[in-house]
Amino acid sequence: MNKAPYIIIGILLIGAVISIFMSNNNEPNFDLAQTENQNIPSPTQSQQNDILGEETQEVVTASSAAIVTTKGEIVIELFPDAAPNTVNNFANKSVNGFYDNLTFHRVEDWVVQGGDPLGTGMGGGQIPTELNNNPFIRGSVGVARGGNIQVSNDSQFFITKIDSPHLDGQYTNFGQVSSGLEVVDSLEIGDKIISITVN
Repeated sequence: MNKAPYIIIGILLIGAVISIFMSNNNEPNFDLAQTENQNIPSPTQSQQNDILGEETQEVVTASSAAIVTTKGEIVIELFPDAAPNTVNNFANKSVNGFYDNLTFHRVEDWVVQGGDPLGTGMGGGQIPTELNNNPFIRGSVGVARGGNIQVSNDSQFFITKIDSPHLDGQYTNFGQVSSGLEVVDSLEIGDKIISITVN
């Protein structure tokens, strides 16, 4: 029995899978983990509840957020008119201390990403995606998601370090860095979110 055709088909299938995986490495998918040289913190009770989908959310009015990191402070103007549910979710988690001591698990030349309760890029729950017309420019704040454009991760957020028009209309854009871009640029994998306060 000639096995050559089966071997060729197998090689082609493996190549297709690798190609699909590599084509996604410039997007903020929450399943693209980077955990090298990182101490992963144990989730707090609030974070564990969120993983299990047990968090009760209240409406939190917020127009700005201050993210205190181990490298300094990042201030964000939030967009409650463009992404009301996303902003409320982010503000609620911030008020309840969800993000305290979580890490930035992904840092690349164009983006930083954090807010995963597991610290692996695989944690967090789900929230409906809220697409809007805000362009992803340097300092835009968005929400990570997997392959389904209608469903986003409810805790992992990213900040773009450069203009990223390929994300426009594809990811929830819910804020813009108003100060602290130099802090965003200095972040490394494993740097912590000490706290987030909203106003």
